[in-house]
Amino acid sequence: CGGDKKTEKSKEKIVEIDPMQDKGIGPITSVDISGAIDDALASEGAIFFETKCTACHKMDKRKIGPALTDVTKRRTPEWIMNMIMNPDEMVKENAQARQLLIEYSAPMANQSLTESETRAILEYFRQNDNK
Repeated sequence: CGGDKKTEKSKEKIVEIDPMQDKGIGPITSVDISGAIDDALASEGAIFFETKCTACHKMDKRKIGPALTDVTKRRTPEWIMNMIMNPDEMVKENAQARQLLIEYSAPMANQSLTESETRAILEYFRQNDNK
């Protein structure tokens, strides 16, 4: 019965908010994407995406995880980066991430990407979403 109370407390932490306001849980609190797309950074991100993400994700269709085309139109840049860098905590404490786990029945693997590698992947997503 003590475990039930702990579970209830954990559930209390999860608060559903608008996906385009949700920054997620993790080290990224602010990302400036107001400038033009950095093609060199996006090319670097494409390489990281190809090597780290394509086992589970495709841009244009569902695989083990969701299709990622237009992800930058569905989620904040902070949420995207926090999901990539901090998937375990995101699934525990973020309603949007938990919903994805329920829908896809597979937790996102932590690829131990750095903030700069993750930012490059975000730029790749931005480039893809602005075609």
